[in-house]
Amino acid sequence: MKYINIEQVNKRMESRLLLNQVVKYIFLIATLFALFVLGILIYRVVADSLGWIDLQFLSNKLSINAERAGIRGVIAGTVWLMLIVGPVTFILGVGTAIYLEEYAKKGKFQSFIQTNISNLAGVPSVIFGMLGLTIFSRLFNLGSSILAGGLTMSLLVLPIVVVASQEAIRSVPSFLKEASYGMGATKWQTTKNVVLPSSLPGILTGFILSLSRAIGETAPLIVIGIPALIMPVPNGIMDDFTALPIQIYYWTLDSVLTREYANLAAATIVVLLIVLFIMNSIAIIIRNKYQKRY
Repeated sequence: MKYINIEQVNKRMESRLLLNQVVKYIFLIATLFALFVLGILIYRVVADSLGWIDLQFLSNKLSINAERAGIRGVIAGTVWLMLIVGPVTFILGVGTAIYLEEYAKKGKFQSFIQTNISNLAGVPSVIFGMLGLTIFSRLFNLGSSILAGGLTMSLLVLPIVVVASQEAIRSVPSFLKEASYGMGATKWQTTKNVVLPSSLPGILTGFILSLSRAIGETAPLIVIGIPALIMPVPNGIMDDFTALPIQIYYWTLDSVLTREYANLAAATIVVLLIVLFIMNSIAIIIRNKYQKRY
């Protein structure tokens, strides 16, 4: 019969409690450091933008004169870009998720598609830019138009929408689908009337967050040659355009020669942060308000 050594047990407990406290404080320090750096960045951006964000800045067109430069065309280009990214991403992403979860047979082919979608979510954004340059800009001869940029950004965020939609569809309780089948509904009727309404809050949350990423990406647009020149406000999907992150990038580069461009970049960053904050807030509100618990 073995006897328990109380002293050894107490020492192990003390060491584990000590390790727990050490790890807790390490994580706390890491969190505080990240918040400190973020606070410094926000402070610097806001401080540099003071006095530059006004109605004139939002309504004027781009200009070589920093005092008269505005982001009206930049905002219009960003809106046009999202008008392409939104429908394309939602239709393809949700459609793919429905097929994989409701229709595809479990096997090697389904596992192959799922693995590749998961891998695409981790591919650097510049790779998607190279893909967009090869296919949309050169093969389809779309150049640096809004359509080329929108399709490229859709490829970038499509895996996010697919994965988020799959998780939302999986969260639908099986007894709801079984009840629908028991009443004689077909596969599509069950998907349309039961699965999609129940999973829509999760799908919309992932969709809005994917748009938040798309609206802040720069690398893919630079690769396909989106300019930041003084150009007219775009009026269609085949027009050349520029977007908020692109303009921030080029104004930051130009600030080496002209100090005022740094203020313009900071003001544009504040506008972009406000847009991202609103979009993320909408996603949180949708998730909290419409999330059902069964």
